[in-house]
Amino acid sequence: MLFGKNSTWNPDGQHIYVTGGSTGLGLSLAIILVKRGAHVSIVARNQNKLDDALKELEEHRQHPNQKLAAHSFSLDTAEESAAALEAVCEPHDGRAPDAVFACAGSSKPKFFVEMSAEEMQNGMTNGYWVQAWTAMAAAKKMVRDRTKGKIILVSSTLGYMSFVGYTSYSPAKHALRADTLQSELMLYDIDVHIFFPPTMYTPGYEEENKTKPKITRDIESTDDGVTAEAAAVALFEGVRAGHAHITADMITTLFRASTRGVAPRHNIFLDPLYDMAAYIIAPIWKRSVDKRVREHRAEHRQYLVEAGFFA
Repeated sequence: MLFGKNSTWNPDGQHIYVTGGSTGLGLSLAIILVKRGAHVSIVARNQNKLDDALKELEEHRQHPNQKLAAHSFSLDTAEESAAALEAVCEPHDGRAPDAVFACAGSSKPKFFVEMSAEEMQNGMTNGYWVQAWTAMAAAKKMVRDRTKGKIILVSSTLGYMSFVGYTSYSPAKHALRADTLQSELMLYDIDVHIFFPPTMYTPGYEEENKTKPKITRDIESTDDGVTAEAAAVALFEGVRAGHAHITADMITTLFRASTRGVAPRHNIFLDPLYDMAAYIIAPIWKRSVDKRVREHRAEHRQYLVEAGFFA
């Protein structure tokens, strides 16, 4: 069973808004959309990175009438997100975008006991609110303009499960499941999709590794990960196929099938098989992770001592 009415979505000629579009997943997705003939607007904070990204998008322009634009905005608040959307819509006669891909976000993995209150709050801002505010502004605009569009959020494999090091990030990604939003926006013929990518090798990944605990890196070493380009292809194809929950690797697909709740199935034949496999594999994976964490106790205590935590 597929989610949505159109399983062959084509962005050609549509206006697509991509947040976090200057690097990583957002930029890779924007390139795919430009190649497909879409008018693409990207938003991010850093103007220099936006300028470079726009030059790259121009290299993939399919026809002279394509509108490609980059805007510098923070999306941390409802007001900033609404202002960004208005700027994006202005060259398109003020009309709502046909689709909004909320790819903005970041992670700062650390041990829970070492985090400051500000870092905990930033985890929700950078992992949840930057997308939630964009979704709110986009939904209101689409409803007012009677646009039967799409809103796509980006969670993570850590939106289905979690482990040590991600106490400020994983809760935000769980909060982005969007089942409520998907249900409510059906009232207006607006489709909602959510992407659960695994480890993505992007500039953001390199940044988060600066604070990522060793035990977290060790656990992640069993994850092959994907490039931003491969993740963008999986995201795009998932939206085209009409999938409510979109994944990019097998392990996340197993978690999707076993923890999907009321989210629609991708396939009435394959999903039960994935669910059966997850019934066996997920507990084995969890036990292996817990074993690693327990074995790390002595090393971790020594780390805290050297860091002056008990002083």
